[in-house]
Amino acid sequence: MNLSISDNLAASLIAAPIMLPSLAGTMALIFRRRRRIVAAGISIGSTALQVLIAVALLIRASQSDPTPYAMGDWPAPFGIVLVLDQLAAWMLLLTSVVGFAVATHAALTKLDRKGWNFHPIFQFQLLGINGAFLTGDLFNLFVFFEVLLIASYGLILHGQGARRLTSGVQYVVVNLTGSTLFLVGLGILYGVTGTLNMADMAARGAQLAQGDRGLFLAGGLVLIAVFALKAALLPLHLWLPRAYSSTAPAVAALFAIMTKVGAYSIIRTTPLIFGDVAEPILLPAALGTIVLGFAGMLAARGLRDLAAFGLIGSTGTLLVAIALFDGDGLAAALYYLPHTTIAAALLFLTVDLIVRWRGVEGDAIVPTPRFAGASLLAFLFLAGGVALAGLPPLSGFFGKLLILDAALVSPHAAWIWGVILVTSLIAVVALARAGSTVFWKHDDTPELPEDREPPRLVQALPCLFLLALLVGLTVFAGPATRYTQGTAAQVLDKPLYLRSVLGTATTPSPNAQGDAP
Repeated sequence: MNLSISDNLAASLIAAPIMLPSLAGTMALIFRRRRRIVAAGISIGSTALQVLIAVALLIRASQSDPTPYAMGDWPAPFGIVLVLDQLAAWMLLLTSVVGFAVATHAALTKLDRKGWNFHPIFQFQLLGINGAFLTGDLFNLFVFFEVLLIASYGLILHGQGARRLTSGVQYVVVNLTGSTLFLVGLGILYGVTGTLNMADMAARGAQLAQGDRGLFLAGGLVLIAVFALKAALLPLHLWLPRAYSSTAPAVAALFAIMTKVGAYSIIRTTPLIFGDVAEPILLPAALGTIVLGFAGMLAARGLRDLAAFGLIGSTGTLLVAIALFDGDGLAAALYYLPHTTIAAALLFLTVDLIVRWRGVEGDAIVPTPRFAGASLLAFLFLAGGVALAGLPPLSGFFGKLLILDAALVSPHAAWIWGVILVTSLIAVVALARAGSTVFWKHDDTPELPEDREPPRLVQALPCLFLLALLVGLTVFAGPATRYTQGTAAQVLDKPLYLRSVLGTATTPSPNAQGDAP
């Protein structure tokens, strides 16, 4: 009896990454006006607790097969089912550590005081992201996409300003279009299979008649296009540079995880449900995204544009590994994924401190007078640049080596190697140009304003925390790659997922064209 209770409690922990930010967001909403410090404390405490929960779930996932959790005790495929596996746990841990750094940075820099609702919206953003990683149902994936997007609409406008409003409207229009296409794809898939549960759809899709199979794959391509839009894959990338460079850099640091939601969705659905249908499209688009992203860094005139284009380029590198659709490529992608997310978040937070401590010229890549704290910021910018470009000694170097090694078996290996190596050099040149201009060249005009707030070194703690994570990912590259190899094998083991969620590897649920779950 005690063992059963313990097992039930452990299984209930799977829902905690969704329930906790929901509760914290509601509590922060209560204190958002008169006791903002309480709201900030609730938000930071919630993200810290989410880190601990994610670690516990990671340990559980590494020791067991995929574990379903039926909300309301309705079994799959008829109810809302959350599924914890190694991939979901890996993404939850990444989200929680980045969320903790951003929440702390927002409180230390008083970014959260530029609007009433920063912390409540922030928590609901985490709720949507965590839900997207845990759900085992395509319709609920759409629901969690909408939750995180609605929250992101508020965050992208936080602090107000005409530029943010203009880019925010563009961001909303693009994502509403994506949401509409998402529903179209779901409608096609449900019309063909009669289900939206991922495991159930995978089982039924394998048994479709030849005539229905083409429509099924067409619906899958629509969904993959939506996920590519979320990941800012060429040619669906145009919304990201303007949106991320216009919003507050700390918000953009959190948004670095949002492109990975798109990448995660491709990893989750393609091997399980749709097979290699997107392979001829995904690899060329990913290579083009790398070129565009890192070339954009070279052309950037502002540090926020530099970081935004760097995020696009590194996401393209990630999608190249995913597009290989084999165990080695997927394992390399899953090692590189947290690296690129943390590196982009580090660069965005560092840019925010540069804008605050510099006092003049904003984020423009131009010489300015010497300012206090420049040495620390130069170190952080150097570390972020080394990480984003994939140079040694940080984890990006190992991540790119793993991707290049995995690509050797591809018939397009020469293109992959050439694009990644050349664009890495371009990224180094762009980052070196920006860093030398901002930190080595000095211009005493215009003068620093006398009433500017002096820099507080404590504000750099979240950046140092993210840098420590990159160092940890480098030092523990061996255990991390072993975990990602096991995760890749689990993701590609379709019978295991079906057996874990449905209780069978081959038999779909009854009523193949019945009511929606």
